[in-house]
Amino acid sequence: METVIHSLLILLSFVAISHTQPLLASSFPISPNFAAVFNFGDSNSDTGELTSGLGFRLPPPNGQSFVFKPPSTGRFCDGRLIVDFLMEAIGRPYLRPYLDSVSTQSYLRGCNFAAGGSTIQKANAASFSPFGFGVQVAQFVTFKFKVLQLIQQDKTFENLPSEDHFKNGLYMFDIGQNDIAGAIYGKTVDQAAAVIPTIISTFKDGINRLYWEGGARNFWIHNTGPIGCLAQMVSIFGKEKSKVDEFGCVIGHNEAAKLFNLQLQGLVRNFTQQYRDANFTYVDMFSIKSDLIQNHSKYGFDQSIMVCCGTGGPPLNYNDQINCGSTGTSNGTTVTSNSCNDSSKYVNWDGIHYTEAANRFVSQKILSGTYSLTVSS
Repeated sequence: METVIHSLLILLSFVAISHTQPLLASSFPISPNFAAVFNFGDSNSDTGELTSGLGFRLPPPNGQSFVFKPPSTGRFCDGRLIVDFLMEAIGRPYLRPYLDSVSTQSYLRGCNFAAGGSTIQKANAASFSPFGFGVQVAQFVTFKFKVLQLIQQDKTFENLPSEDHFKNGLYMFDIGQNDIAGAIYGKTVDQAAAVIPTIISTFKDGINRLYWEGGARNFWIHNTGPIGCLAQMVSIFGKEKSKVDEFGCVIGHNEAAKLFNLQLQGLVRNFTQQYRDANFTYVDMFSIKSDLIQNHSKYGFDQSIMVCCGTGGPPLNYNDQINCGSTGTSNGTTVTSNSCNDSSKYVNWDGIHYTEAANRFVSQKILSGTYSLTVSS
């Protein structure tokens, strides 16, 4: 199987680099010049969409490190997410969730459609979130239509984005992790690889709709990270030493993520040729997060995979039946999944998501421009 995987990676790498323009250091940096920001994704950038949409609250210690100490941030984290740090960097307010009905925030500078558990592919009965990528895109199209309709009727609306905000806004995407996790669950990398083109095609459809119906022209696309390094995956698929690498990550899951990323990069290249009046930037999250995990000590972290908010103790401190802040039974004993003493020393917050400290590190790498690539047109 390893030979087949290796061959696939080489083939896809060739397809990605042949007969196309070279990737360049980003000439399309994230900046305050964008009139607004519209974000699409999963829990990695969900600022409260899922909790608002399904009507529940994330229990503490989720949000314990958040700068403003609200009763519930709706973020799957102890504090700020990558998208929060990026908004701070360009002087923008944190993005308000589309479904948040009670908030002091306005939608003037953007809106967040990302929802925890979301996938690129259409949600089904087994999905954690009903707000798949297609639904998020449809929500945006409806949002834009209603906003412009209101402004046309009454031009005194000052807390809503104008046509200029939509036209000159930045459209950000961080989604695909859950699709890859689902594609490889109980399957080989080869079997997962067969599903990836369908995932990419669905993502393509969403981008096309945003371009034609939404008027989007500035696209900022994150690839997926090393999901094999998440404690959730290691606890299930990393029990055999032959299945994990020297850093403790599940090899097959990371290979599947690489295959997805190569095809996503190829799609971005194609979009650049198809839509010459648009800007596309591809951000290599996989490399940033892999560097953090492999060199965590150098960056001031004590733990790269072991969970901060969990239960069970080393080596993972993770129980997939007892989520962060929840109480349950393990081996006949009632236990609560609590926070570690210092979350800033941990990369992983709850087995699936990163800590605020790790998100800050990733954001700084993104803002350096080293990992943000665009294709010359």
